[in-house]
Amino acid sequence: MELLTEELVREKLQDVIDPELRMSIMELGLVYDVDVNDGEVKILYTLTSQACPLGPVIDGQVKDMVSDLPGVKQVVTEVTFNPPWNPAEMASDEVKMQLGIW
Repeated sequence: MELLTEELVREKLQDVIDPELRMSIMELGLVYDVDVNDGEVKILYTLTSQACPLGPVIDGQVKDMVSDLPGVKQVVTEVTFNPPWNPAEMASDEVKMQLGIW
């Protein structure tokens, strides 16, 4: 069985897609922190805007994806808007190109 690590969780989070932008939340830079401790995974992330109507959908995807990993006993998510999401600084180069940010 593969050891549960922050890297493994971050890899799994690549599969969580923002429904509006149709891009990975990892590529968008929305995940700020991942903490793995004895089967408990804490994920601190943000949304593209405070008024994002699909926040609950993204939260559900995060929990579903990470819960599927072996060794996960609990997934705790927290949404923050500090710092606010800034795609020019936080998104991958590929996402910046797709969004036309250069």
